[in-house]
Amino acid sequence: MLILLPPSEGKADAGTGRRWTPERLSLPELNPARERVLDALVTLSAGPDEEAARAALGLSEGQRGELRRNARLRAAATAPAERLYTGVLYEALELATLPSAAQRAARRSILISSGLWGAVRLTDRIPPYRCPIGARLPGVGALSAYWRGELAPVLAGAAGRGPVLDLRSGAYAATWTPRGELAERTVTVRVLHEREVDGVPVRSVVSHFNKATKGRLVRDLLVAGARPRTAAELIGTLRELKHTVVEEPAAAGRVRQVDLVVTDL
Repeated sequence: MLILLPPSEGKADAGTGRRWTPERLSLPELNPARERVLDALVTLSAGPDEEAARAALGLSEGQRGELRRNARLRAAATAPAERLYTGVLYEALELATLPSAAQRAARRSILISSGLWGAVRLTDRIPPYRCPIGARLPGVGALSAYWRGELAPVLAGAAGRGPVLDLRSGAYAATWTPRGELAERTVTVRVLHEREVDGVPVRSVVSHFNKATKGRLVRDLLVAGARPRTAAELIGTLRELKHTVVEEPAAAGRVRQVDLVVTDL
Protein backbone atom coordinates (compact mmCIF):
# COMPACT_ATOMS: atom_id res chain seq x y z
CA MET A 1 0.00 0.00 0.00
CA LEU A 2 1.16 3.50 -0.86
CA ILE A 3 -0.01 6.34 1.40
CA LEU A 4 0.23 9.87 0.00
CA LEU A 5 0.30 12.73 2.50
CA PRO A 6 0.47 16.50 2.10
CA PRO A 7 3.35 18.41 3.68
CA SER A 8 2.73 20.97 6.40
CA GLU A 9 3.58 24.63 6.69
CA GLY A 10 4.64 23.85 10.25
CA LYS A 11 8.20 22.59 10.24
CA ALA A 12 11.05 22.14 12.69
CA ASP A 13 13.03 25.36 13.06
CA ALA A 14 16.35 23.85 12.07
CA GLY A 15 17.97 20.67 10.89
CA THR A 16 20.39 18.78 13.07
CA GLY A 17 22.54 16.83 10.65
CA ARG A 18 24.56 16.97 7.45
CA ARG A 19 23.85 19.25 4.53
CA TRP A 20 21.34 18.26 1.87
CA THR A 21 22.64 16.13 -0.97
CA PRO A 22 20.37 14.93 -3.79
CA GLU A 23 22.07 11.55 -4.02
CA ARG A 24 20.67 10.54 -0.62
CA LEU A 25 17.01 11.20 -1.44
CA SER A 26 14.49 8.54 -2.40
CA LEU A 27 12.96 8.62 -5.88
CA PRO A 28 16.25 9.71 -7.50
CA GLU A 29 14.49 10.05 -10.87
CA LEU A 30 13.16 13.34 -9.53
CA ASN A 31 16.58 14.80 -8.73
CA PRO A 32 17.01 16.85 -11.94
CA ALA A 33 13.56 18.38 -11.39
CA ARG A 34 14.35 19.01 -7.72
CA GLU A 35 17.58 20.77 -8.64
CA ARG A 36 15.76 23.12 -11.02
CA VAL A 37 13.20 24.08 -8.37
CA LEU A 38 15.88 24.46 -5.69
CA ASP A 39 18.01 26.71 -7.92
CA ALA A 40 14.99 28.87 -8.75
CA LEU A 41 13.90 29.10 -5.12
CA VAL A 42 17.35 30.02 -3.82
CA THR A 43 17.86 32.61 -6.57
CA LEU A 44 14.46 34.19 -5.94
CA SER A 45 14.87 34.23 -2.16
CA ALA A 46 18.39 35.69 -2.28
CA GLY A 47 17.53 38.28 -4.93
CA PRO A 48 17.26 42.05 -4.47
CA ASP A 49 13.47 42.27 -4.88
CA GLU A 50 12.22 41.08 -1.52
CA GLU A 51 8.64 42.18 -2.17
CA ALA A 52 8.42 40.15 -5.38
CA ALA A 53 9.92 37.12 -3.66
CA ARG A 54 7.45 37.33 -0.78
CA ALA A 55 4.56 37.69 -3.24
CA ALA A 56 5.70 34.66 -5.23
CA LEU A 57 5.86 32.53 -2.09
CA GLY A 58 2.79 33.94 -0.37
CA LEU A 59 4.76 35.39 2.55
CA SER A 60 3.83 38.36 4.70
CA GLU A 61 6.29 41.09 5.65
CA GLY A 62 6.66 39.43 9.03
CA GLN A 63 7.82 36.22 7.33
CA ARG A 64 10.81 37.72 5.54
CA GLY A 65 13.01 35.42 7.62
CA GLU A 66 11.73 32.57 5.45
CA LEU A 67 13.52 34.16 2.51
CA ARG A 68 16.82 34.19 4.37
CA ARG A 69 16.29 30.54 5.27
CA ASN A 70 15.52 29.63 1.64
CA ALA A 71 18.59 31.51 0.41
CA ARG A 72 20.81 29.24 2.54
CA LEU A 73 19.15 25.92 1.69
CA ARG A 74 22.17 24.35 0.00
CA ALA A 75 24.29 24.88 3.12
CA ALA A 76 21.57 24.21 5.70
CA ALA A 77 21.52 21.27 8.11
CA THR A 78 18.90 18.61 7.44
CA ALA A 79 16.52 16.41 9.37
CA PRO A 80 14.49 13.34 8.36
CA ALA A 81 11.15 14.35 6.88
CA GLU A 82 9.41 12.40 9.65
CA ARG A 83 10.81 14.93 12.14
CA LEU A 84 10.73 17.99 9.91
CA TYR A 85 6.98 18.24 9.30
CA THR A 86 5.16 19.25 12.47
CA GLY A 87 1.68 20.33 11.34
CA VAL A 88 -1.72 19.12 12.56
CA LEU A 89 -1.76 15.90 10.54
CA TYR A 90 1.70 14.91 11.77
CA GLU A 91 0.86 15.75 15.37
CA ALA A 92 -2.11 13.39 15.15
CA LEU A 93 -0.08 10.70 13.40
CA GLU A 94 2.58 10.79 16.15
CA LEU A 95 5.17 8.93 14.14
CA ALA A 96 7.73 8.91 16.93
CA THR A 97 5.40 7.01 19.27
CA LEU A 98 4.42 4.27 16.83
CA PRO A 99 5.48 0.70 17.68
CA SER A 100 8.63 -0.38 15.83
CA ALA A 101 6.79 -2.52 13.28
CA ALA A 102 4.39 0.33 12.52
CA GLN A 103 7.29 2.77 12.11
CA ARG A 104 8.93 0.43 9.60
CA ALA A 105 5.65 0.15 7.71
CA ALA A 106 5.28 3.93 7.69
CA ARG A 107 8.75 4.39 6.24
CA ARG A 108 7.98 1.86 3.49
CA SER A 109 4.53 3.09 2.56
CA ILE A 110 4.31 6.88 3.10
CA LEU A 111 5.26 9.51 0.55
CA ILE A 112 4.94 13.21 1.38
CA SER A 113 4.17 15.68 -1.40
CA SER A 114 6.32 18.81 -1.59
CA GLY A 115 6.41 21.94 -3.68
CA LEU A 116 10.21 21.88 -3.51
CA TRP A 117 11.09 18.18 -3.59
CA GLY A 118 8.13 16.72 -5.50
CA ALA A 119 7.77 13.83 -3.07
CA VAL A 120 9.90 12.45 -0.24
CA ARG A 121 9.90 9.47 2.07
CA LEU A 122 9.92 9.82 5.84
CA THR A 123 13.59 8.94 6.08
CA ASP A 124 14.76 11.49 3.50
CA ARG A 125 16.89 14.19 5.08
CA ILE A 126 15.86 17.68 3.96
CA PRO A 127 16.37 21.19 5.38
CA PRO A 128 13.51 23.38 6.64
CA TYR A 129 12.15 25.42 3.72
CA ARG A 130 9.20 27.50 2.53
CA CYS A 131 7.93 26.65 -0.94
CA PRO A 132 4.16 26.18 -1.23
CA ILE A 133 2.72 24.31 -4.19
CA GLY A 134 0.87 27.50 -5.19
CA ALA A 135 4.13 29.37 -5.80
CA ARG A 136 5.40 30.55 -9.20
CA LEU A 137 9.17 30.50 -9.55
CA PRO A 138 11.24 32.28 -12.23
CA GLY A 139 12.23 29.87 -14.96
CA VAL A 140 9.99 27.14 -13.51
CA GLY A 141 6.53 28.71 -13.46
CA ALA A 142 3.62 27.40 -11.46
CA LEU A 143 4.83 24.53 -9.31
CA SER A 144 1.58 22.61 -9.56
CA ALA A 145 1.91 22.43 -13.35
CA TYR A 146 5.65 21.81 -13.17
CA TRP A 147 5.33 18.78 -10.90
CA ARG A 148 2.37 17.45 -12.86
CA GLY A 149 4.78 16.90 -15.72
CA GLU A 150 7.37 15.15 -13.54
CA LEU A 151 5.55 13.02 -10.96
CA ALA A 152 3.27 10.77 -13.02
CA PRO A 153 5.72 7.98 -13.96
CA VAL A 154 7.54 8.16 -10.62
CA LEU A 155 4.48 7.87 -8.40
CA ALA A 156 2.93 5.25 -10.63
CA GLY A 157 6.10 3.20 -10.15
CA ALA A 158 6.06 3.79 -6.39
CA ALA A 159 2.46 2.54 -6.23
CA GLY A 160 3.44 -0.87 -7.57
CA ARG A 161 0.50 -3.26 -7.75
CA GLY A 162 -1.13 -2.44 -4.42
CA PRO A 163 -3.76 0.10 -3.35
CA VAL A 164 -3.07 3.82 -2.95
CA LEU A 165 -4.53 5.85 -0.08
CA ASP A 166 -4.41 9.43 -1.30
CA LEU A 167 -4.80 11.91 1.57
CA ARG A 168 -3.24 14.90 -0.16
CA SER A 169 -4.96 18.28 -0.07
CA GLY A 170 -6.43 19.61 -3.30
CA ALA A 171 -3.47 21.66 -4.51
CA TYR A 172 -1.05 18.77 -4.03
CA ALA A 173 -3.49 16.21 -5.40
CA ALA A 174 -3.54 18.23 -8.62
CA THR A 175 0.14 17.39 -9.23
CA TRP A 176 -0.70 13.74 -9.95
CA THR A 177 -3.98 12.10 -10.89
CA PRO A 178 -3.86 8.30 -11.20
CA ARG A 179 -5.32 7.01 -14.45
CA GLY A 180 -6.96 3.81 -15.64
CA GLU A 181 -6.39 0.66 -13.63
CA LEU A 182 -4.23 2.51 -11.09
CA ALA A 183 -7.06 4.97 -10.47
CA GLU A 184 -9.32 2.05 -9.60
CA ARG A 185 -6.79 1.04 -6.93
CA THR A 186 -6.72 4.54 -5.46
CA VAL A 187 -8.90 5.69 -2.56
CA THR A 188 -9.38 9.36 -1.63
CA VAL A 189 -10.97 10.45 1.65
CA ARG A 190 -13.24 13.35 2.48
CA VAL A 191 -13.90 13.99 6.17
CA LEU A 192 -17.47 14.87 7.16
CA HIS A 193 -18.63 15.99 10.60
CA GLU A 194 -22.05 14.64 11.60
CA ARG A 195 -24.06 16.49 14.18
CA GLU A 196 -27.72 16.74 15.08
CA VAL A 197 -29.64 19.90 14.19
CA ASP A 198 -33.26 20.08 15.37
CA GLY A 199 -33.28 16.32 15.71
CA VAL A 200 -31.98 15.73 12.18
CA PRO A 201 -28.45 14.38 11.44
CA VAL A 202 -26.52 16.90 9.36
CA ARG A 203 -23.13 16.28 7.75
CA SER A 204 -20.68 19.01 6.74
CA VAL A 205 -17.15 19.10 5.37
CA VAL A 206 -14.48 19.96 7.92
CA SER A 207 -11.27 21.83 7.15
CA HIS A 208 -8.80 22.21 10.01
CA PHE A 209 -9.90 19.03 11.79
CA ASN A 210 -9.76 17.18 8.49
CA LYS A 211 -5.99 17.03 8.89
CA ALA A 212 -6.06 15.59 12.41
CA THR A 213 -8.62 12.98 11.39
CA LYS A 214 -6.48 11.86 8.48
CA GLY A 215 -3.44 11.63 10.75
CA ARG A 216 -5.35 9.38 13.17
CA LEU A 217 -6.64 7.30 10.27
CA VAL A 218 -3.12 6.57 9.01
CA ARG A 219 -1.97 5.80 12.55
CA ASP A 220 -4.78 3.28 12.98
CA LEU A 221 -3.83 1.51 9.75
CA LEU A 222 -0.15 1.35 10.68
CA VAL A 223 -0.72 0.15 14.26
CA ALA A 224 -3.11 -2.52 12.99
CA GLY A 225 -0.46 -3.79 10.60
CA ALA A 226 -2.93 -3.44 7.72
CA ARG A 227 -1.73 -4.86 4.40
CA PRO A 228 -4.66 -4.57 2.00
CA ARG A 229 -4.10 -5.88 -1.51
CA THR A 230 -6.94 -3.98 -3.19
CA ALA A 231 -8.89 -0.75 -2.80
CA ALA A 232 -11.90 -2.78 -1.66
CA GLU A 233 -9.80 -4.46 1.04
CA LEU A 234 -8.50 -1.05 2.14
CA ILE A 235 -12.02 0.31 2.54
CA GLY A 236 -13.03 -2.87 4.35
CA THR A 237 -10.06 -2.49 6.71
CA LEU A 238 -11.13 1.05 7.59
CA ARG A 239 -14.53 -0.28 8.56
CA GLU A 240 -12.97 -3.08 10.61
CA LEU A 241 -11.05 -0.38 12.48
CA LYS A 242 -14.43 1.14 13.44
CA HIS A 243 -14.32 4.07 11.06
CA THR A 244 -17.65 5.10 9.54
CA VAL A 245 -17.02 5.02 5.80
CA VAL A 246 -19.53 5.89 3.09
CA GLU A 247 -18.35 5.00 -0.39
CA GLU A 248 -19.37 6.84 -3.51
CA PRO A 249 -20.40 4.63 -6.47
CA ALA A 250 -17.21 3.42 -8.17
CA ALA A 251 -16.77 4.09 -11.89
CA ALA A 252 -14.44 2.22 -14.21
CA GLY A 253 -11.10 3.94 -14.58
CA ARG A 254 -11.84 6.47 -11.84
CA VAL A 255 -10.48 7.00 -8.33
CA ARG A 256 -12.64 5.56 -5.55
CA GLN A 257 -13.93 8.31 -3.25
CA VAL A 258 -15.09 7.71 0.31
CA ASP A 259 -16.51 9.91 3.03
CA LEU A 260 -15.16 9.37 6.52
CA VAL A 261 -17.92 10.41 8.92
CA VAL A 262 -16.94 11.58 12.40
CA THR A 263 -19.07 12.81 15.28
CA ASP A 264 -16.22 14.11 17.45
CA LEU A 265 -13.57 16.59 16.31
